[in-house]
Parts: sequence; C-alpha cells; structure tokens
Amino acid sequence: MPQLGQKWKEIMEPLIRYPIVQHAWFVNDIDEACRKWNMTTGAGPFFVTRGHWGDRHLYRGEEMTVPLDYGFGYHGDTHVQFIQQNDEGPSIYRDMYAAGEEGFHHIGMLVPDDDIEKEGEKYEAAGFPVASSLWSVANVIYVDTRDAIGCFLELHGDNSGIREVFDGWKKASENWDGHTDLIRGNRAE
Repeated sequence: MPQLGQKWKEIMEPLIRYPIVQHAWFVNDIDEACRKWNMTTGAGPFFVTRGHWGDRHLYRGEEMTVPLDYGFGYHGDTHVQFIQQNDEGPSIYRDMYAAGEEGFHHIGMLVPDDDIEKEGEKYEAAGFPVASSLWSVANVIYVDTRDAIGCFLELHGDNSGIREVFDGWKKASENWDGHTDLIRGNRAE
C-alpha cells in the first residue's frame, strides 16, 4: 500500500458527507461470487455485464485498456458490486490484488454529477490521488484512500439516468423469490 504522507491527518473537517451506498469486491469468478453471496446472505438477483468499457476511462492519467466484468445486486438497501479482471493489465483492481487474489475493494457514494470534479480536487489537495476516472451513465472517479481506510473510494455521479438503473436493480431484488434467475443480463426487467 502506498504511503500518501501525513497531509490527510491534518484535516479537521470531513472531506465529504454523502451516504455510502455501495460495497464492492474484486473477485476471480463473478458467477461464483453471485452464488456464494446469495447462498450466505440472500443477496440478488445480480445483473452481470461482461467485457465492459467505460467511456474516457483513465487509470492514473493513461487510457485504460482493460475490459472488466461487473456484477450488480442488492441486499436490502445495500448495493453489492463484484468486479472481475481477466488479465494482468494495470488497473485500480491490480493495485490491490494480483492474479488469483480477491477481496474487498471499494465503497461507493452517489455525488451530484456536476460536483464530481470538485470533490476529486478536494481529495487530491488532501493527498489522496484520483486513481481512475470514467463515464458510464454518469461521471465516476476512484480515489486512492487506502492509506486512510484500507480501500478505494468511488465517487459516482448522481443523475436521473443512474438512479433509474440502480432503482431497477433494487426493485428486482425486492420483487424476487430469492433463487430464480440469480444471474441476469445488465438491466432489470
């Protein structure tokens, strides 16, 4: 884990005050993660996208060239995300986990879409670099907060489009029987 210095320890006020809405894990097999989470917690159903490319996707200032697989679901009000990377290319996921490793990766907050850049600048001024950014229905940045909280922080743009997507996944969970069609395509039906 990189040592980001003491700058953040001098901050007297919280950098941000939005609710944590997502917990995300880096996994070796999304389908297996979905089954394990359903079996042990009842979470689901999960909407899986394979080979996803975000628009304007940057990793540490360079164009991101690694497609990712994502799985999204809910357990109550908690948005659960799984990320799978099938190669060794550089990414915020490989920053934490080598091939064959997996574990908790980031927490996510919804922030007004127009405020993402300003919030990222506050974190950078405090010594937490923006490690990755992309656009996918909304602006998204990942801040390297591992030095302070042991994981990355995702600031996800909050707009009507992303609310519609998240609400669809949540409603699918609320209206689900707990086992039928556990792993689905990307959109709630």
